[in-house]
Amino acid sequence: MSEAVSQKEMQQETAKRRTFAIISHPDAGKTTLTEKLLLYSGMIGTAGMVRARKGGKATSSDWMSLERERGISVSASAMQFPYKEAIINVLDTPGHQDFSEDTYRTLTAADSAVMVLDAGKGVEAQTRKLFAVCRLRKTPVLTFINKMDLPSKDPLELLQEVEHVLGILAAPISWPIGSGASFKGIIYPATREVVLFTKSDIGGAGKAEFKTTHLDDAVKSGEISEEQAKTLADELELLEAAGNPFTHDDFLAGKITPVFFGSALTNFGVEPFFDRFTDLAPRPHAYEATDKAGGSVTVDPVDAPFSAYVFKIQANMNPKHRDSMAFMRVCSGRFERDMVVKHHRSNKEIRLSRSYSLVAQDRNTVDVAYPGDIIGVINPGAFAIGDTVSMKGGFDYKPMPQFPPEIVAQIRPTDVLRHKQFDKGITQLAYEGAVQILRSYRNPKDPPLVAAVGRLQFEVLQFRLKEEYNAGAAIDFLPYRYSIYVEGDVKGLSLPMGSMLALDARDRVVVLLTAEWEKKYVQEKNPDHVFKDFVQ
Repeated sequence: MSEAVSQKEMQQETAKRRTFAIISHPDAGKTTLTEKLLLYSGMIGTAGMVRARKGGKATSSDWMSLERERGISVSASAMQFPYKEAIINVLDTPGHQDFSEDTYRTLTAADSAVMVLDAGKGVEAQTRKLFAVCRLRKTPVLTFINKMDLPSKDPLELLQEVEHVLGILAAPISWPIGSGASFKGIIYPATREVVLFTKSDIGGAGKAEFKTTHLDDAVKSGEISEEQAKTLADELELLEAAGNPFTHDDFLAGKITPVFFGSALTNFGVEPFFDRFTDLAPRPHAYEATDKAGGSVTVDPVDAPFSAYVFKIQANMNPKHRDSMAFMRVCSGRFERDMVVKHHRSNKEIRLSRSYSLVAQDRNTVDVAYPGDIIGVINPGAFAIGDTVSMKGGFDYKPMPQFPPEIVAQIRPTDVLRHKQFDKGITQLAYEGAVQILRSYRNPKDPPLVAAVGRLQFEVLQFRLKEEYNAGAAIDFLPYRYSIYVEGDVKGLSLPMGSMLALDARDRVVVLLTAEWEKKYVQEKNPDHVFKDFVQ
């Protein structure tokens, strides 16, 4: 293949990619929306529900049995599949705040985000936190207002809430026709084109049937009543007078979010949203990196040779394999299976011989991948979160932030005869970033502590230790609920009574505290030290 053909292929394949994360507050419907994307792409024939009935089909993206039992996502999952003319890489993230670290790491691999809001609840707490992360990274955000088939807030009120609470302009691309039991379709304000949906006998398990027509024709045929037409006319007049004009440049710059309405449960408005998403969502972009001298370099996705970074590690995704998978975001160049790459952190060469694409825990061998793709590589113990790999070396992608823990505990095996399996499980889960292992700064030989951002992480820890390593665990929570990283010599550090100094896995010092006011106290009493809420 000539260089010219290769360059053309790289440009075409890169332009097809849409790599995005779905974010929301728990139970807003993001995992259901992910499932419907699989349905409309043809990857599955029947969509499952998050909480499947007995004998029913569970969602594909929730692969862990605990997720299926609890009806929540507790681990980010990565899936790739074609959707019409595009290649979709979707990252379904945990909505629960206890797993925000996993979500943040996953967002670093996304070129855009889809924010799912519950139409009846609006912008909720975890949505605000996740949106703030997107804003920090300048990630373009599309908004899907879900559950319009249920009692909902006024659509105009929802738009105002997005703008006032999140501080971003909102531009409705589609608009709901009715809500709750009367929700029958959507209208595009710019063209007055309406999409009317028909409820299916199998509910949302199959694609929704719809008819596209003009508003005037829908009123003449009686498909939209005179009363509904008047309500629509008033709402569209308000949008035209006071709404925000949408521009693609403002969207890519993070200044405005395009808003869509629908119901992931019934599939009303879902396919039109996916179609517009593939048009609007950004293609893979250049990544900023740091060279050996500490300077900043830009890595072009098409022109630069292969490079990628590890944003997630997950063990035991499939009990049949019992291995560890490193998830990599391809940033530049063409990946080919069996290629030998430089592992920047260890300065060693590694052959990437076992590479996969994933739909939940189902694996398909990947022979070739392009910028924007997410590949899973079997981890022989060499990879850690944040690692950079490339063909040429000489730079590192920016490290991922490490957040200080909010809950600290002592953990011990319930069966001393299973201590070896227990230790293996704890080590692996810490390696994945599911929990942090801390050591006492004063007494490093004391039994290590386990720390996490949220209490639910400990429940998952116990579940996975038992499920994957057959090792029961007892947890004793300690009083520490706040923490802060400190830089510099800590020998003369003035700390409140009851606090504790600990070392994380990279020997960075973290102060464990029992009350929020103690963070300010520590900073005021130690003006010569540098304190950080997160480190890289």
